[in-house]
Amino acid sequence: MRKETAKKIFGILFILGAALSFALMNLFVNLSGELPLMQKVFFRNFFATIIVFFTLLFSKQKFRIHDKSCIPWLFLRAGIGYLGVILNFYAIDHIGSISDASILNKLSPFFAILFSVFLMKEKPTIPEMIFVLIAFAGAMLVVNPRFDMKIIPAISGFLSGACAGFAYTCVRVLGKKGERNDMIIFFFSAFSTLVSLPFMIIYYKPMTGMQWLYMVLAGLSAAGGQFFITAAYKQAPAKEIAVFDYAQVLFAAILGLLFLNQVPKTLSIIGYVVIIGAAVGNFIYRLEKSKREARKKELSQKINTKSG
Repeated sequence: MRKETAKKIFGILFILGAALSFALMNLFVNLSGELPLMQKVFFRNFFATIIVFFTLLFSKQKFRIHDKSCIPWLFLRAGIGYLGVILNFYAIDHIGSISDASILNKLSPFFAILFSVFLMKEKPTIPEMIFVLIAFAGAMLVVNPRFDMKIIPAISGFLSGACAGFAYTCVRVLGKKGERNDMIIFFFSAFSTLVSLPFMIIYYKPMTGMQWLYMVLAGLSAAGGQFFITAAYKQAPAKEIAVFDYAQVLFAAILGLLFLNQVPKTLSIIGYVVIIGAAVGNFIYRLEKSKREARKKELSQKINTKSG
């Protein structure tokens, strides 16, 4: 029991590390200033590609894909995830608050519930759907719907959450097929880097020393975030620790205030509370549900043992 508790604690610490890393990535992307979007996307993925490349190079299985049936899912995860990064970076640059961009991107678990219906044939329960609706209501407070061009970055942030939710569902499918996390990360990072490269070359804008520094830090933060989150889910199941990923919103709000003088609007803060509240509610519900299922299974085994 102590071992399980220790692993859960490490899992929470790792996922908090991922949350801080991705919040720092958002900060550095914003601080890099007016650079072409695809130039920022390229550097976000380039460093992760290099790091995972050498990780796989010195691993036993190297670059072997577990099964041919994984290939379409790897491309689907990479393509939709890549689109999500583009939408998220656009939101970070234009939405006016990196914490707003972070919370909209963190709608991904709720979108994952919806996409799991189509991709994994899972049937969400009524409480899960209620939490999804509550989260989307909170998103509307952050988006603050209005009929002008200012709504586009908010919609971009919302759609980035949808893409991330789809991508995470693909990761679940790949996990069930036995594909390695490192290979999933490498495929996504390499795909995103290669697709971004032509656009980066065509629209390349010379960078100052500070912009180079911010881009390198953004790439390293993104890579660190991916490794932290992979390490977290190796320590404990997602259903037990995923809710702590919402600390990214708090980290982003603090960093935005300290370095960008960004103060979230009152309506946005209410939206944060609603979305995080829905996430906590869904977390508690799933935890209790898994405990009930475990007790039911244990009782069933005892009955079978006695009858045998």
